[in-house]
Amino acid sequence: MIKTRLKKDDTVVVISGANQGQSGKVLFVDRKKGKIVVEGVNKKKKFVRPSQEYPKGGVISLEYPIHISNVQYFCDKCKIGVRIGMQDKNDSSIRVCRKCGKSFD
Repeated sequence: MIKTRLKKDDTVVVISGANQGQSGKVLFVDRKKGKIVVEGVNKKKKFVRPSQEYPKGGVISLEYPIHISNVQYFCDKCKIGVRIGMQDKNDSSIRVCRKCGKSFD
């Protein structure tokens, strides 16, 4: 199980791999496999047979998972991918930007 501070609906930027430089919203985080699905990143075509969900069948385009280590949180204030730190405030931990100190939660 991989420890991560990324959550669903966070905005991330891809820092390495074939999709380097692309950004999008996190759709799903799989901590057991260490993978993350990002909207509009690592899209592949899948050929499906006719079914109730897809009556005609054909080709659909899906986002496939990439490794968590290949993405970084995108800070709106810094305008780049940044590391996330934790800070204690009022008996609870909040996520903060390591570069500018902006809180995300």
